[in-house]
Amino acid sequence: CDGLFYFAGLGCGTLAVLEQNEAGIVLLRSFDWNDGLFDVTWSENNEHVLVTCSGDGSLQIWDTAKTKGPLQVYKEHTLEAYSVDWSQTRGEHLVVSGSWDQTAKLWDPAVGKSLCTFKGHEGVVYSTIWSPHIPGCFASASGDQTLRIWDVKTPGVKLVIPAHQAEILSCDWCKYDENLLVTGAVDCSLKGWDLRNIRQPVFVLLGHTYAIRRVKFSPFHATLLASCSYDFTVRFWDFSKPNPLLETVEHHTEFTCGLDLSLHNRGQV
Repeated sequence: CDGLFYFAGLGCGTLAVLEQNEAGIVLLRSFDWNDGLFDVTWSENNEHVLVTCSGDGSLQIWDTAKTKGPLQVYKEHTLEAYSVDWSQTRGEHLVVSGSWDQTAKLWDPAVGKSLCTFKGHEGVVYSTIWSPHIPGCFASASGDQTLRIWDVKTPGVKLVIPAHQAEILSCDWCKYDENLLVTGAVDCSLKGWDLRNIRQPVFVLLGHTYAIRRVKFSPFHATLLASCSYDFTVRFWDFSKPNPLLETVEHHTEFTCGLDLSLHNRGQV
């Protein structure tokens, strides 16, 4: 335990930018930060720019074309910044962050301070994800067992969904249905939610044996999603099928904390 504390106390994080080519996966650029980095998102308007968030509550903007960094640091969250996402809809260049300080914050990377702070959660905000359909709309998942929907044009919460009877660590929007989201929680379940009727989940997916850390909808299939968990597995699901669990991948030998699906290669995760 002392060893763990010692390494945690050192608290340095690395952003590794990797490239896949004929030789395999190679390190393109590496940046260091003086605290752990928890999440990363690519800019939607500049292929060289990305944003990270860290244990000291700050957001960092990096440029992979430069050897040193970061370009900018935003330090407003009072506790760990755990989630960061760049808006998906055309014409907007906004970033949303979620923090253990129970708030979400809205940022324009061209402005030196946050545009707005969203309060309402009564627990850690673990996940903040933009709608790929509705401009200015994002979802947040929290340790207070709720999924919340927000509109950047209005300060208050738009919708509160008591999605699980456990901490919710992850959420994502369906790429083909603007009303459909999925949540993943400490209760080992994935649940689908239709924003037009939140009394019951539209699907419940069971199979993980420990907390679900990340869930993502497929960019190519409306009913396909992938999840990863503290049970060391990555699982693929099709919620439209009678037996929705398609595959369980057990390559990892430790907690599986993150995953994403390629926008360019249908089979790549």
